[in-house]
Formats: sequence, C-alpha cells, structure tokens
Amino acid sequence: MRHPIRTLAPCAATLATGLLLAGCGAAVEPLPEVAQGARPTAAPATKAPAAAASRVTVGGPGTACALPVSFGVAEKWTPKAVEDPENPEFAALTQQGPATVRCEVDAKPAGHVGFLRVWTAGKGPARTALEGFVKAGRNTSGVVYQESGSGAGPATEVTYTVRDELMGGTKEERAFAVSTPKGTVIVHLGGLDTAEHRAMLPAYELARTSLKAL
Repeated sequence: MRHPIRTLAPCAATLATGLLLAGCGAAVEPLPEVAQGARPTAAPATKAPAAAASRVTVGGPGTACALPVSFGVAEKWTPKAVEDPENPEFAALTQQGPATVRCEVDAKPAGHVGFLRVWTAGKGPARTALEGFVKAGRNTSGVVYQESGSGAGPATEVTYTVRDELMGGTKEERAFAVSTPKGTVIVHLGGLDTAEHRAMLPAYELARTSLKAL
C-alpha cells in the first residue's frame, strides 16, 4: 500500500529523526518505542560491514515501491512508497537538490531508528547527481566521495557528518548513487544518531551489493 504524506514544510527538521511520513497537524508525537538492536560505540572497522540477510526485495513488480532498481531488504525492515512526492506542497520534505524521494525502508521493526531512503534524479553521471544531493542538504561537513561498485555496476559513494539541530552534536550519514537507463538512483542511510547509523550499515551494504537495474 502506498503511504500518504500529510506533512507540511515546517516539519522538515523531522527528517533527521526518520519522520518523513508523519503528520504535522498537531504536536509531533514522541518516537515510537522499539526494541533496540546492537548499537556499536567504537569507530567502525576499516573494512566494509557484512551485508545483512534478506528475504524480501523492493523495486520490482509487485513490491512496495516502484523504482528503476531492485535490491534486497534486510530482515524485518519495512519498505513503503512515498505518495505524491512531486507535489510542490511537500517539496521541503520530498526533494533535495536534483533528487526526489520515492521509497522509505523503515528500520524500526528491526530494532533501530532510521531509514534507507531511495531517491531518483534525471539521467546523467551518478556523481553529479550525488554531489547536488549532498550540497542541497543542511549542516553537512566532512564530505568524502569515493568510487565503488554495486550489484548494478559502478557506483559513487559519499560519507559525511550532519549537525543535528534537534539532538545536538553531529551524526554520520552516507549514500551511494548509480546511473541506470531510467535515471540516477541514490540510496541514502541516515539514522537517529551515529550509533544507530553504524548499527544499520549491514542493511545499507545489502542494498548496495544486491542492487539490480530494471
């Protein structure tokens, strides 16, 4: 089922806490309680984390989100399509630079507070779209790009930190972008904080390594 957006532009700050699809007609409710998964506190190892196990894919026919790609979804993560993302009323929430958000994969059922978000942009170099996406973000610093790969071929990845105006301090975020015959796809991983972000990296790696162009 497609998940409707009922938020307005003043709620843009809630993106940092994974509330893109929450309503804003009244006071913002507290985050739902979740059974917390592992939250590493030490700096991650230099080698990439192992990909998570997957029983579900998203992006193909009959899946929750219509996308130019498909990829494996980590166990218990829940994908939902973003409805009417090109509506100008919701632009502050659904558009970032050249990209428009199409799908959210929610980590809360797996015990984490965060999302994998899938964005699409027009045809062109993946790095150009990714650079535009990051530059359009707020309070970013420490931006590092690198060329890597995905299940669909070459990819450009970026890691950076974001100053969190709601929680204070900074937190890590990252994304990768690939070019497909239907345009560029950006897969972004945020998280409530850096510990949550690092704990969700296996789901991000699963998406990157299992990605297929449709």
